[in-house]
Amino acid sequence: MSKVVSIPTATKMQVIWRNEIVREFLAEFISTFVMMVFGLGAVAHMVLGGKLGSYLAVNLGFGFGVTMGVHMAGNISGAHMNAAVTFTSCALGRMSWKKFPVYVLGQFLGSFVAAATIYGLFYTAIIDFSGGKLMVTGPTATANIFATYLPDHMTLWRGFLDEVVVTGVLQLCLSAIADKDNNPALPGTQAIVTGILVVIIGISLGMNSGYAINPSRDLPPRFFTFLAGWGSQVFSTKDWWWVPVVAPPLGAYCGAIIYLFFVGSNKRQEPQVLENSLTLEDRKIPVLPKTMSHQHGTSSLTPVSVFPEDRPSVLYHN
Repeated sequence: MSKVVSIPTATKMQVIWRNEIVREFLAEFISTFVMMVFGLGAVAHMVLGGKLGSYLAVNLGFGFGVTMGVHMAGNISGAHMNAAVTFTSCALGRMSWKKFPVYVLGQFLGSFVAAATIYGLFYTAIIDFSGGKLMVTGPTATANIFATYLPDHMTLWRGFLDEVVVTGVLQLCLSAIADKDNNPALPGTQAIVTGILVVIIGISLGMNSGYAINPSRDLPPRFFTFLAGWGSQVFSTKDWWWVPVVAPPLGAYCGAIIYLFFVGSNKRQEPQVLENSLTLEDRKIPVLPKTMSHQHGTSSLTPVSVFPEDRPSVLYHN
């Protein structure tokens, strides 16, 4: 008679937490949470605090929030923190489509929890500023702390085009930052360079539509405000809510294709050297550390980078 051996619950949990998919889900969750807490907190200061906040501070909050998020999850999931970047990675074959819902769910939950956190921290300030009424539009509007809203000078379709172009610029630059065959960010600097990229986009291209450039940044906090008391107007105002969901993936994909067409397809070809040949190659001395591949027990020259080969990182904003 065979004896059934039971596996301790603690051991089962360890196996689950070490699962690659689970770790990537958790990495996207916590990195997106960190990015959004800093970003939304900066917006709250601008809306509620008067001289305590500014538009520049919002850009810095989201930009360096991205930097911290990349440090948090770069070598686990690639720290996408952006469903548009995840979509583009899958569409270009750099990541399996089966991981798409895992990444996006982690990002959405992290963003939603961040919105709830900021709401809890700034609740009294929100009530004081708005006179106890949670408004979506008008001089005492506070819904814009959490999601983007189209300003009066913009039409819906101009806003759509703006989101496509700005997200395309984001992905175009991210492709360059991560391209080891071109002139990538130096090892260890990818996080700060990506954060600076987000700040630059915000201060130069952010006025027209609030540069959502990320479905994971905009939709979950918007849904939170719907549940928290702002009501259905968060979705009906100018019919804007769907634009930050649809336009960024389109823009990111176009940005990646443009990079591949103009730069990626024209990479410098290294001269080939026969094995055991004494011929010197005309190439730069590699500066990337040698790391081990535990899967096959072989070594390869790969960067200790927040941008794994199949996981280009991003980001975001407001």
